[in-house]
Amino acid sequence: FEIVRTNLAGSYFLACFGGEGRVRVDGRWAKCRPGEAFLLPPGTTHAFRTPAGGSWSFAWVRYREDGGHAPLAAAHTPVLARFDPEPVRHAVLGLYHEARGTASPVALSRWVEMLHEYVLRFAQPAAMDRRVFDLWAAIAADLPRDWTLADMGRVAHLGEKQLQRLCLRDLGRTPRQQLIWLRMKRAAELLARGTDKVEVIAARVGYKNPFVFSTTFKRVMGCPPSGYAAKRR
Repeated sequence: FEIVRTNLAGSYFLACFGGEGRVRVDGRWAKCRPGEAFLLPPGTTHAFRTPAGGSWSFAWVRYREDGGHAPLAAAHTPVLARFDPEPVRHAVLGLYHEARGTASPVALSRWVEMLHEYVLRFAQPAAMDRRVFDLWAAIAADLPRDWTLADMGRVAHLGEKQLQRLCLRDLGRTPRQQLIWLRMKRAAELLARGTDKVEVIAARVGYKNPFVFSTTFKRVMGCPPSGYAAKRR
């Protein structure tokens, strides 16, 4: 099967515990194996599929982030990374059986709170190296800067190879991929407001060439900037 949502209404979390699937990350298909999880914020193109002839077992949590609730994903949140799926799987089963049985509001609420806590462990990883955490907070606050890998290493007080290794371990992305993701995520937020031109938004997230920005945005977010605001509405 294959599911594609071109305008994800809320954050979507998926934890794999069997088989192997494919998830769309930054405009490319990536493998999602047992012991890995996947999280996308709202407003993105969200796609996943099972290869022909294969099987894929996963538990998922979908959020509705309306009414002023902030999305789960932050600057340091991984999109596809290692994660123990068993607590999530058992909490989903517990919620399912409670809903089909006694359906006590108190018990249902506790299962949901437990699920949310497990998702937060992925979205806000306590095990992340503090230097990497602080680096992405600094970059998110200064996206227009012409960031190079050497700049990132100096801010984090890490060598370039060590920074690459830690980012891949904690975020499932290279530093360059994470920088592009943060820029496109911020651009999507600005486009959704519908008040600025594409050229202005491109500059605000670090792109001097609007054409390069538009091409990158379409690859990562699944649609061109010109149509994003209308799609969000």
